[in-house]
Amino acid sequence: MDNNSEKIDLFVPGRLCLIGEHSDWAGLYKTINSEIVSGCAIVTGIEQGIYARAVRSDEFSIDYEISQFKDSLFNCPMDCEKLKQIAKDGGFFSYCAGVASYIKEHYNVGGVHITITKMDLPIKSGLSSSAAICVLVARAFNLLYKLNCNTMGEMFMAYYGEQRTPSRCGRLDQACAYGVKPVEMVFDGNEISVKPLVLKKEMHFVIADLKSHKNTIKILGDLNRSFPFAESELDKNVHDALGPDNKKFVTKAIEFMEQGDNESFGKLMIEYQKNFDKKVMPACPSELEAPILHSILFDENLKKWIYGAKGVGSQGDGTVQILAKDEQCQKQVVEYLKKEKGLEPFTLTLRPPKKLGKAVIPVAGFGTRMFPVTKYLKKDFLPVMDTDGILKPVILILLEQLMNAGIEDICLVIDENEKPLYDSLFKSIPKEYYDKLSDNKKKYEDFVELLKNHITYVFQKEKKGFGHAVYQTLDFASGEPVLLLLGDMIYHTLSEKNCMEQMIKVYEEYEKPIISMQKVDKQDVIHYGIMTGSWDNKEQTILKLGSIIEKPTVDYAEDYLSVATIKDKENYYAVFGQYVITKDVYEQLGKNIENNVLEKGEIQLTTALEQVRERTGMIGYVVNGISYDVGLPEKYIETVKNYGKK
Repeated sequence: MDNNSEKIDLFVPGRLCLIGEHSDWAGLYKTINSEIVSGCAIVTGIEQGIYARAVRSDEFSIDYEISQFKDSLFNCPMDCEKLKQIAKDGGFFSYCAGVASYIKEHYNVGGVHITITKMDLPIKSGLSSSAAICVLVARAFNLLYKLNCNTMGEMFMAYYGEQRTPSRCGRLDQACAYGVKPVEMVFDGNEISVKPLVLKKEMHFVIADLKSHKNTIKILGDLNRSFPFAESELDKNVHDALGPDNKKFVTKAIEFMEQGDNESFGKLMIEYQKNFDKKVMPACPSELEAPILHSILFDENLKKWIYGAKGVGSQGDGTVQILAKDEQCQKQVVEYLKKEKGLEPFTLTLRPPKKLGKAVIPVAGFGTRMFPVTKYLKKDFLPVMDTDGILKPVILILLEQLMNAGIEDICLVIDENEKPLYDSLFKSIPKEYYDKLSDNKKKYEDFVELLKNHITYVFQKEKKGFGHAVYQTLDFASGEPVLLLLGDMIYHTLSEKNCMEQMIKVYEEYEKPIISMQKVDKQDVIHYGIMTGSWDNKEQTILKLGSIIEKPTVDYAEDYLSVATIKDKENYYAVFGQYVITKDVYEQLGKNIENNVLEKGEIQLTTALEQVRERTGMIGYVVNGISYDVGLPEKYIETVKNYGKK
């Protein structure tokens, strides 16, 4: 598709600070006073937000398809000074203009036309509708002009754009860029770090705009008077509440979320509010005494349905956040606030990631490159000495590692006539042979026999490519995420977690399709699919993928596919041999099969992955391990010699 006519769909949610308000700007003062404790907060996107579609344009313009703004229209040339002036003048469009002006100053871009198609995010209610539109504009430019910015990059573009408006928001607002999932944010002077959190149990919140008035500018102005140095007892209390006290609360909150202890999290919300009222409220009593907020917090009628409640954002009579005991209690709280308080609450349910409990291994290929051995022996049955000193077929090494990673539902894609062969692998050996085995091999034989209870077979009747083989497991996947392994590779970890466990952990944090990665020499790029993008974590193990190019030339890779790290300016990353594929990938494979979208005469997985990446995003993960190939004679010899030695 021509880039100039490419249309993209966007959704950016509002954000809710679950705990840790004010710590973003307070932590910034550490650049002046080193004694200040770094700020930290738990922030999540909510289920309400802004929906839009965007396309390249000669100018920057916004229109609406929603009734409340039906006649609203904004347009401006992509001129930095004009956009800056609009940002300075204030109003809803000022946020959009501020971001556009910042991007124009720093990148070679044209304009963008954005159509707001739906907006169910309350405005001026402490849920950062301004940050949501800023992130949406930043993301539109990033995707349409292939700026290759990671999520943090989009956050910064949105933040610095909003700084050009009279709003001057805090730095946690743009956490909505991470979507509807909780993240931990740390504000250490000018440095910001973001870490996704993994819930153990659903959390049922109710959020309500208190329909009152609060003066956020006064709250922030009064609290800022206590910084950067504490000159009074009041100042010291504010420093403590937003510094060391806040850090303790956030640390405990993360612990409770990851343990699924919602009751303790609710009690912590109550303790947090009490501490805030005791130490921070005196710095701005006219706003923070907040009688309407506290009438909700102390309402005895709510206690039977909730674990806890607290204020939101800058606090004051703006918005209340309530943690209900379960889904039914959540509904009761909503009805009560509507009927008895005249409010219009909405729900937020945070959920654990879909469990990654399934794996697929396609092994139906003939193994032409290993002929004539494969005339008699499947390549996934080739023997390799495992790290425990037992000589095993490759397939058993893979199955054992999957089971150790907690994946017990495994699908093998095989030829129809191969089922007896694989069944024989899991059959009991005669007792006379079993009795001759050493104790450790008897234990292993017992394990192998049990494996048959965890195996599902899918038959690939036609050989139409790797993507076609994967698609045969659509029913097995049943809409769940699946760990996909190559049948002619085995993996050795260099960490406590095996390579499969590492992939599972990353999926739980990001909930996106994943391609595992390993660094390869430049001259070898012609043999692999090569990935490029921008690092999305400070450890430089998570890459927000910008493109996936199958077997590029060395010159092309040198010009376009190098990824810089702190250690090396030039790095090339190829597929390690493991993927996490989601429902989106299966759906795209189905469309490609239906429309006969072929690469080199076959349905390729890489094609579908690239299509999904362009539409919804995808990440690459640098596995802390080594992959070994058994699909080529010379590589198999290396594997036999070196597997598990490092």
